[in-house]
Amino acid sequence: MRSGGVIVYPTDSCYALGCHIGDKDALQRISDIREVDRNHDFTLVCRDLAEVGKYALVDNWQYRLLRAYTPGPYTFILKASRETPRRLKHERRGTIGLRVPDHPVTAMLLKELGEPVMSSTLLLPGEKLPRTDAKEIYEALGRRVDLVLDGGNCGLTPTSVIDISGDRPSVIRVGRGDVSPFVDSATV
Repeated sequence: MRSGGVIVYPTDSCYALGCHIGDKDALQRISDIREVDRNHDFTLVCRDLAEVGKYALVDNWQYRLLRAYTPGPYTFILKASRETPRRLKHERRGTIGLRVPDHPVTAMLLKELGEPVMSSTLLLPGEKLPRTDAKEIYEALGRRVDLVLDGGNCGLTPTSVIDISGDRPSVIRVGRGDVSPFVDSATV
């Protein structure tokens, strides 16, 4: 990944495409595989809350919420810090998706890299559900990726996405993580 590779790796929700945080060409390769434009929201997959705090502006109430629900199958939208590369921020809102997954293979990958992975759910164009079998993923993507890490079946449901960049949580996507704690004070 440090030399421009794009990988497929398992998470606690489903398989994802990943690349080095600073690699513009690898990020473009992921965009090409997914057939998404520059307005697509990518996610920084982090080891822990300390890394989240480096790339996002986190108030006390947001930190308490993050501490309660990470690691886990949630992507949180926060205001991006100055450390976040500009091309990774949402163009108009200045936000970034961040998550701390609960999967042993992902944890080992992040520990080895020592930094977050720029990531996007592996959902191929024209398909309604993510693929769950590493061998099928490798056959479908072939040379478009450099490595497929086999973590077994991760499931078909992507993360729940919770926007906490404003004054209160807002549920953007209902996914694998339980959103009921966020619904009382959120709009769905």
